[in-house]
Amino acid sequence: MFIPGMLITIVTFPGVIVHELAHQLFCRLYKIPVFKVVYFQAENPAGYVIHEAPQNKMQSIMISIGPFILNTILGALIALPASLPVLHFGHTASFLDAILIYLGVSIAMHAFPSTGDASSIWKAVNEEETPFWVKIVAYPVV
Repeated sequence: MFIPGMLITIVTFPGVIVHELAHQLFCRLYKIPVFKVVYFQAENPAGYVIHEAPQNKMQSIMISIGPFILNTILGALIALPASLPVLHFGHTASFLDAILIYLGVSIAMHAFPSTGDASSIWKAVNEEETPFWVKIVAYPVV
């Protein structure tokens, strides 16, 4: 059964919002001015952040992998406590458990870099002046 990508994006919209918040958070962390943020729209792309060019490759990579870090941690922190009793002890999920699992999975699904993020990471990683340790950190994410 084929499920269109836009339908998945709409159903998992909390993950898109957190993904864009992560980009914005990492921009703020590095004091990179943000010009525009669209947290969610039912179009392609589902969300985006327009910001000034980062001052160095490490900042560029960190802004691009920010959602990988934040969405993974937040998704796990939300879904894991609700899913463990259900999976490990065979309990029936309460309504709250179901909501928390949905939120956690939705957020975690959008941890992976978007096409634009992956392109930015790949470009920065393959440039000669990018420090070796930055390449080691970024390669597994792309």
